[in-house]
Amino acid sequence: MGTRVSYPYDLKMKAIEMRLAGIPVKQVLNELNIRHKTQVETWMRWYKNGELHRFEQPVGKQYTFDKGPVYENEQTRLEVENRYLKQQIEVLKKYAELERKWLEK
Repeated sequence: MGTRVSYPYDLKMKAIEMRLAGIPVKQVLNELNIRHKTQVETWMRWYKNGELHRFEQPVGKQYTFDKGPVYENEQTRLEVENRYLKQQIEVLKKYAELERKWLEK
């Protein structure tokens, strides 16, 4: 499985402009160095549906109705953020431990 590619907002809008001007998909892919034609088709669908906020969302986080998940209250949002930050700390601790082991060798 390949790695995910995150395209900048400007490139997405340029691809849409080119398609609206009647430029073929293959030419758009070659000129802008986009991997798959379905990506351009998805951007066109979002553009036609007026879902412009989706162009600035990160890969894998394409929320349809808003710019992010909706939490029931502030407490829930803080709990999710806290869990995320704890996971980041754990990853850094594991990396520090691995780095220490590498330096001992």
